[in-house]
Amino acid sequence: MLLKLTNVVAGYGGGDVLQGVDISVERGSITCIVGPNGAGKSTVLRVVSGLLKPRIGQVVFNDRPIGGLSPRQILALGIVQVAQSHSLFPKMTVRENVRLGAFMLNDRALVNRRLAEVEALFPLVRERADERAASLSGGQQRLVEFARSLMLDPTLILLDEPSMGLDPKALRQVMGMVTTMRQTGKTVLLVEQNARAGLSISDHGIVMESGRVRLEGSHQEILSNPEISSLYLGGTIAGPARPTMP
Repeated sequence: MLLKLTNVVAGYGGGDVLQGVDISVERGSITCIVGPNGAGKSTVLRVVSGLLKPRIGQVVFNDRPIGGLSPRQILALGIVQVAQSHSLFPKMTVRENVRLGAFMLNDRALVNRRLAEVEALFPLVRERADERAASLSGGQQRLVEFARSLMLDPTLILLDEPSMGLDPKALRQVMGMVTTMRQTGKTVLLVEQNARAGLSISDHGIVMESGRVRLEGSHQEILSNPEISSLYLGGTIAGPARPTMP
């Protein structure tokens, strides 16, 4: 396993959001976390990225505990996060925005080489390089954010609701690029409100409710489980946490 959370309890001033979360992410996989609003999905990503320190429990990445490290230290270890809200600088060009992803690198030649690799993977970055980011559609901005996240050649990419606000065509493009990033050797931990879209491209699915992991399994097992319908219609999943999937 590349990433492992064990009995993680974490939250904010008002109390704990995560109530003893256990999650494992296999190297080279796409793992998708789904669940209703307030389930703690995005809080898991904040814990992994160092934006929130767990009060109890352990976070291990590449066999190294990272629960107490700063976001910059975790970034240096090879974990990057693409935020839920669009984060490009609208008045800067597409290429300038992508280059910002390499802000920790002092080797100009390496930055140029990484940029060339990213442009080969994301033709949009090359084709719209000198245009302002504000001229891009929401789906195109998301792809540029993905491209920027690769400039540090990360091992693990955290994606928080990448489908938010996208039309069906843009959604297909974005999810296709998530799959492409996995094919290049990246590991992806994905949080998605669009359960069907996120799970359909994933190797492993996790359902959270009220700060706990309630179900997990392959994407086929999660999507075919009748209890998921209950969850998304406002009900609760019956029985103990983490039942064995059929």
